[in-house]
Amino acid sequence: MRGKTVLVLGADGYLGWATSLHLSKHGHEVVAVDSLVRREWDRQCGTQSLVPIRSMPQRIKRWQAVSGRSISWRKLDLRDAAAVHRLIEEFQPDALVHFAEQRSAPFSMVDLQHAALTQVNNLVGTLNLLFAMRDHAPKAHLIKLGTMGEYGTPNIDIEEGFINITHNGRQARLPYPMQPGSFYHLSKLHDSHNIQFVCRIWGLRATDLHQGVVYGCQTDEVSQHPGLATRFDYDAIWGTVLNRFCVQAAVGQPLTVYGKGGQTRGFLDIRDTVACIRLALDNPAAEGEYRVFNQFTEQFSVKALAELVRDARSTHGLSTSIAHLPNPRVESEEHYYNAKHQKLLDLGLQPHFLGDTLIESVIQTVEKHAARVDPVELEQPNVDWRKGGSAGWRKPVEKTLTPVSVVSPGAKKSRRKSPEDSARPQARLVQSR
Repeated sequence: MRGKTVLVLGADGYLGWATSLHLSKHGHEVVAVDSLVRREWDRQCGTQSLVPIRSMPQRIKRWQAVSGRSISWRKLDLRDAAAVHRLIEEFQPDALVHFAEQRSAPFSMVDLQHAALTQVNNLVGTLNLLFAMRDHAPKAHLIKLGTMGEYGTPNIDIEEGFINITHNGRQARLPYPMQPGSFYHLSKLHDSHNIQFVCRIWGLRATDLHQGVVYGCQTDEVSQHPGLATRFDYDAIWGTVLNRFCVQAAVGQPLTVYGKGGQTRGFLDIRDTVACIRLALDNPAAEGEYRVFNQFTEQFSVKALAELVRDARSTHGLSTSIAHLPNPRVESEEHYYNAKHQKLLDLGLQPHFLGDTLIESVIQTVEKHAARVDPVELEQPNVDWRKGGSAGWRKPVEKTLTPVSVVSPGAKKSRRKSPEDSARPQARLVQSR
């Protein structure tokens, strides 16, 4: 199959970087695009990746040395409509993989400024992209990262994007009813509506990947050199629940389950994420088609995940406790959840399943970088869905983020060394065998 020219938008992120390498290895000409704002948000929030990550130029140089393949790099903000049009016109891509959005639900629920930043960043950037595709690359295939969180937790089976309805004796196939759980998830739903609309009106083609929670930080490509590492987030703003549990276990803290722990979601290995992107790329949507793939491989409740981590460690004689905290989110803590995810399997996805070996490997990654763990980050959730950010957040400071003037996110107090830090007992690392 002929290699395609693919723009990976949000290429500096957790999934964007791994996807860029994966597509490059499989013979595609990759253009990596990012504004680097995620690194700025880390500085503002006082957070950092557990695994150190290099700059984009360093990463790309290392990939060329390791693989002999080149990736083009462009720093660009999708909110800059003129720059987006120039980008699409210059490269005339066959496909665009769109990760370039603010992706944290807690971040979006801190206050008005964070909610507005999330929706402006995500919706305006995607609209700019859609108009640029219409004008300069109308045959290109948009592969957009959505989220299973768009659906919420309905008391019926979750279909893949559409549902057949019978009403007053008439039938129709309609978009599945959505009940997003945060301003972030709402922004993803608005994206889905906008993309579906332009496919119908302009004849664009798009695949909307409603993705579950991703775990792991190793792919075949990333693992080739430490300089190719992708992010590992574990804090309450950017981290996922499984990452948090593995870090808590490694440093000897209880695994903190929010509420009853019956919240059930879809999960998948990062290796399956990059494979799903490639499958969608190799099997594009038709002209005018908007299609939805539910992208996950297994379903787990939060409590079940905590028990998996606890049991994996107990096989090595290591004790891990589970603590239930008041839930800062507004969500059902016990509910029916059965989501379909057949379409990617039909295209040939061969899933990696979550097992004790993988959990242990994640914990080992944590232990390798244990000196970078901030135990304070793990103690309590710091964003309440009803009240917003906790006292740990500074008052927002006005800042201009070109080309749209917005109020920048409030930053959590830095956890860098201070006189108080030096007096704080350090968390004891619990070694697994």
